[in-house]
Amino acid sequence: MHPTSEAGVAEFTLKAVVVGVLLGILFGAANAYLGLRVGMTVTASIPAAVMSVVVFRALRLKSTILEANLSQTIGSASTSLATGTIFTIPALFLWGIVPPYMQVVALCFLGGLLGIAAMIPLRRLLIVDAHAELPYPEGTACAEVLRATEAGSEGRGTWIFRGMLAGAAVKLAIAAFFLLPGEVSAALPVLPKAIIALEVAPALIAVGYILGYRQSGVLVAGSILSWLALIPLLAWLGGAIPTPVFPETVLPIADMSAGQIWSRYVRYIGAGAVATAGILTVLRNLPTMVGAFTAVARGVSRQRGGQAGATPRTERDLPGAVILAGIGTVIVATAVIPGIFGGGLTPAQRLICAAGVALFGLLFVAVAARIVGIVGVSSQPTSGITLVTLLGVAGVFAWQGWTDSGSRAAVLAVGTVVAIAASKAGDISQDLKTGWLVGATPARQQLGQLIGAAFACWAVAATVLLLGRTYEFGSAELAAPQATLMKTIVEGVLAGSLPWELVGTGAGVAIGAMLCGVSGLAFAIGVYLPLASMLPIYAGGCVRAWVEHRRGKEASSEFDSGVLAASGLVAGEGLAGVAVAFLAWRGWIPKVRDPWIAGLPGETLGLLVAGAIALLLAVASRPVARRA
Repeated sequence: MHPTSEAGVAEFTLKAVVVGVLLGILFGAANAYLGLRVGMTVTASIPAAVMSVVVFRALRLKSTILEANLSQTIGSASTSLATGTIFTIPALFLWGIVPPYMQVVALCFLGGLLGIAAMIPLRRLLIVDAHAELPYPEGTACAEVLRATEAGSEGRGTWIFRGMLAGAAVKLAIAAFFLLPGEVSAALPVLPKAIIALEVAPALIAVGYILGYRQSGVLVAGSILSWLALIPLLAWLGGAIPTPVFPETVLPIADMSAGQIWSRYVRYIGAGAVATAGILTVLRNLPTMVGAFTAVARGVSRQRGGQAGATPRTERDLPGAVILAGIGTVIVATAVIPGIFGGGLTPAQRLICAAGVALFGLLFVAVAARIVGIVGVSSQPTSGITLVTLLGVAGVFAWQGWTDSGSRAAVLAVGTVVAIAASKAGDISQDLKTGWLVGATPARQQLGQLIGAAFACWAVAATVLLLGRTYEFGSAELAAPQATLMKTIVEGVLAGSLPWELVGTGAGVAIGAMLCGVSGLAFAIGVYLPLASMLPIYAGGCVRAWVEHRRGKEASSEFDSGVLAASGLVAGEGLAGVAVAFLAWRGWIPKVRDPWIAGLPGETLGLLVAGAIALLLAVASRPVARRA
């Protein structure tokens, strides 16, 4: 199958670029906030596609499907930048290092540039030649959404804006006006120090709806293991020990709260589980890795052997000189510019960091571009990719005896660039699949991705630094789970300070989950994160299961108004969270204050608000069910 397109159809226009850039800034900030809360982001391609069409129609601007596709390509470019940044940069704050704004911007852009440039030679092989083998689920779904909106179904796009209003209103009511508590909790009888809790968080309920019942169920299962099994077990066994138990050095277990037991013991188990699941995921994909990487050479040779003048518009990529210039710029900049990996590094250290970026970056771009063609962006093993990169570079640094704070920061910076590059490769692969299906020009999409990355890097860096200066990473407000894990791994390799007994226990938990046939990484993330964050995700998954049961399996779930409303909830709460952080940073509102409606009435109202958000998602999906 090969798509057809009309010659001369408007595509790369000013309005498409402007709308795409604005959407990229919006979703970049929102995804950075969401990722710092729960360690995951959501793809922006489908909501950006629908919002582009809605904005064009609202402003009475005539547009084509190719303009809407270009707009969503630029708008979705920010998601990958947010993913890589929130995985690593907060770890610097946990070490007491506040990175300069321009350094974070540079890391974001260089990672995006490397991911885009290194993926372009793979486009024809993976997107066109392997069409039957690699469906690229998000890219295919986005193409269907664009066709549906082109046919006049864009009315359902208003659910995105309704979701944004609802998500922002709830977040402001909790964090800016302090009307009600942000969490509902209760102690369970019999089990010592067992607590069940639920955050009143529209974004988390929305994430559960987007993930679906099975994935959200795996996440909450891991968290239940932590909070209703491991914490009570540790409290029971350690309650009779009068002295602190390593790694805690001050309090005996009997005097610790459930949160302290989780922070000092269970979190290391979760770290071992996440690290093991991520590394095993990468190892399991080694055959794909080798095959995809060798395909780069074949892709380049095919481009060189082709006749540029005879290449149709729908098969035209950016010139090879641009590809080489992009990759070369990243390698040279990281090797030569002192501030990229932090100050105080020797030329030898910068060269090793640049070599790590080149080796792991090019390798994992090829891996990611192929893997997401099968499992989608949501299941991309970015955690494992980042961990392997950090272990490799940190191992070299430890061998050379470079273990100071500057060396740790440099290792994390390498992980930032590689994580963003791999995530960007997955994102642009989905966008190029969408473009191929609707008849877009690949070169214009690739240029659009560069434009999107060039603008979004400023917004993502500003969001992460603003939140880091306002709140404490690793706290209940911003758990920054992936960054906390990366910090733990780097410290363990460079200083040997890990409680390996707990980390090894987590490895056993992850292997057991994977042997049961569930996602080891999702289960491990559940072990690593608080139950209060996982229960609303599971609630959203339950709503999705109920909706799909009501409408039947024959109904399409790709263009689901509930998914659009959920994306709006994520964006609304994320943007409101960033606004609240700015107000608190300026001192215009307090960071924390007791809610006006406290106690049982406040918790009851919080549950009602959470129920209303779930009802909004259910109602949003009804038009799809009726059309089925």
